[in-house]
Formats: sequence, structure tokens, C-alpha cells
Amino acid sequence: MSDARRLDYARVAPGVLEAMLGLERYVRSTTLDRRLLHLVKMRASLLNGCAYCLNLHRREAMQDGESPRRLFQLVAWEESPDFTPRERAALRWTDAITLLREGHVPDAVYRKVRRQFSPRELVDLTLGVVAINGWNRLAIGFRTPPEDPPPRRGDGPTGPGLGSVRSRRGRGPPSTAPGPRSSRRARGSTRGPPAALRPSRPGRGP
Repeated sequence: MSDARRLDYARVAPGVLEAMLGLERYVRSTTLDRRLLHLVKMRASLLNGCAYCLNLHRREAMQDGESPRRLFQLVAWEESPDFTPRERAALRWTDAITLLREGHVPDAVYRKVRRQFSPRELVDLTLGVVAINGWNRLAIGFRTPPEDPPPRRGDGPTGPGLGSVRSRRGRGPPSTAPGPRSSRRARGSTRGPPAALRPSRPGRGP
């Protein structure tokens, strides 16, 4: 697979970017816990093999207090004791929605997630899975390179190669051109979680 970036979709089609950011704004406005959403984003990105999104959401999750141990264990979450029943239901749902061909979201998966989430929460959770899958496909399809720009906390929703809504207007995605400090970090030892292992069919596990 080529490592060269194919095109900057945010510059080519700004409306696509705004549409995706609309999904992000909605998901962030829900009652779902931010740490839960980080797990969902990381898990979907592992399944899809999105290096950019893994790097971005690893950093954001750790800024919000998530532990490296749990992030690394997402690759085998079904065997890990470190996730709550609610988190396990969300991860199982994420697997099923992301890997539609593997069972078309079995009834058993739906029953388990409904025991942990209200109808409104489940719809919101599903949109969160839809949103990260969309970002993954844009980043992978156009080969957005993984980067480690300085944190932009409180500056609005982010997506692959984006930064904040304000900083993009008229300038394109700012995080595609990291400064000297972030470039040094990117060449250093900072890494995201390991590559995803192919999961078993959704619905297996406790």
C-alpha cells in the first residue's frame, strides 16, 4: 500500500468536512460519556486499520484520563477484565456495526446492548460508530498520514487532518503541517496501540 497522501479532501470538498463535523458535534452533545466514546473510536479504528485515527484518538483519550493499559487491551477486549459491562456492550455493538458482513448485527448483540443503553442512548451510540467509520474511510481512502500535533483542547471537534473548525476556514487542515516540536515527537517513540487482530464474530463473549 502506498504511503503517499493522495489528496486533501478537506480542501477539495469543504462541504464534506462540514457534514462530518456536524455528526461530530451531535455525538459530542449527547449524554454518552466521553471516555466511552474514545473507546468506541479506538476500537472501530483498530478494526478498520486507520493509523491517523488511532494516533488522534489515543492522544485525546489519554488527555481525558484514559489509561494506556485499557487502550492497548482494546485489540482483545473480550478477553480483558478491565472493561465495565456497559463498555463491553458498546464495544460489542461497535464491532457488529463496523463489521456488518459478519452476522448483520445479530439479535444477541442487540439484546445485550439494550440491557445497558436506553433507546435514545443506543441511537446516539450508533451514530458515534457511524461517524468514526466515516472518518476512517476518508483517512484511509485518501491516505491521511498519522501525525502528533500539539493538543487543541476546547477548540472544537476534530477529524482526520483537521484541527478546529475556526482554524480551518480559509486555510485548509492545519494539523497536516505540524510544527517543529510535533515533528520531533512524530519521529520519536510515541506510538498508538498495536494493529488490530481480526475479531471473532460479533455476539461471542460474555
